[in-house]
Amino acid sequence: MGEEKKFDRRSMMKVLAAAGLGGLSGALSAGPGIGVMVPGEGWVKASGDRCDGDGTPLQFIPKSAPDDNPAENDIQKYPKCPYCGMSRKKWNHSRHLVHYDDGLADGTCSIHCLAISLSLNIDRGIKAVYAGDMGSSAEIKPLVNADQASYLVGSQLKGTMTKKSKMAFSSAEAADAARQQQGGEVSNFDGALKEAYLSMHSDTMMIRKRRAERVKRMMEMKEG
Repeated sequence: MGEEKKFDRRSMMKVLAAAGLGGLSGALSAGPGIGVMVPGEGWVKASGDRCDGDGTPLQFIPKSAPDDNPAENDIQKYPKCPYCGMSRKKWNHSRHLVHYDDGLADGTCSIHCLAISLSLNIDRGIKAVYAGDMGSSAEIKPLVNADQASYLVGSQLKGTMTKKSKMAFSSAEAADAARQQQGGEVSNFDGALKEAYLSMHSDTMMIRKRRAERVKRMMEMKEG
């Protein structure tokens, strides 16, 4: 491995450490004894009881059964992103799915949350990564192999869990056509994933701020 790749990897790990993956997993502490926002569960009051699987990163390991073909009916199998709780059907255009070499799969809402999964499951080999095809006209975007996809990075298309959008297209021609209308730069999966890691800190702060504001509104409504 060359020195440049070694440096990039070390830099990405530093970014992840600075970002605080606990916030990205969808758990936002709102105050002592108050509670947290749990993916797929909503607001859960803190009880102080220990839960099975507590301890990072064990609670983030994919808990679904091994699947030989996770890309088939993936939204039905993995309806919510395990790291932010967002609906993968609603965000089907930006969703991703990683199939690890032990058969377990992790379905996320975006390449942002995919980056979290890849970091937390760093000792698992990867069979395949899939992404929703933004260029498709279908209501539910079909999955394409991310390694063969072209990504439009930094365009005016709205990002999912990030300010800087990173959308996958099944072909370079489709990505370039979107670039001419929406701006941005065409890249590959590795380039888009690198951008996801590099923007992790700013995106984390953005997400934390939004969730803190949401919790504040909930508290005000409850008290009002």
